[in-house]
Amino acid sequence: VVKILWGGRGLAKPLFGVEAKLQAAVLGRIVGYTMDEAVADINEAKASNDVIIYTYALSPFSTEAVNLLESTGYAFTKVQLGLEWFTLGGKGSQKRVALGDMVPNGGTSLPKIFIGGAPLTGASGYSALAEAVEEGTLEGLLQAANAKRA
Repeated sequence: VVKILWGGRGLAKPLFGVEAKLQAAVLGRIVGYTMDEAVADINEAKASNDVIIYTYALSPFSTEAVNLLESTGYAFTKVQLGLEWFTLGGKGSQKRVALGDMVPNGGTSLPKIFIGGAPLTGASGYSALAEAVEEGTLEGLLQAANAKRA
């Protein structure tokens, strides 16, 4: 069910992108946190973690993605940007946009998953993770990234 709901989000992608950039510009300016700082922070986190997932606490897509990662038995780092997109402060808003710029389809939705510093396909979120599990490619990606068992 979550996978079907996730697939329908692509229709609203252009609106989410505009909203995300506006939110980041306004809130980032208020707290004095720039896009360059967000990119640097994310790149540092990706370099320091074999597997990292950026989430929202209230997102069922984030919850399901975390559950899938937990089921692999591999260690990963979870970074919660906020409760949901509309509750993000300046740093979370800037990171949300920066993460969107780092994935193949540019989507600003969460979760965002990086394995070995590289994003999964598409929006690099739940659907990409579920696809990797279904196709049996996730284990190979985790091993190639030298991910450690939990």
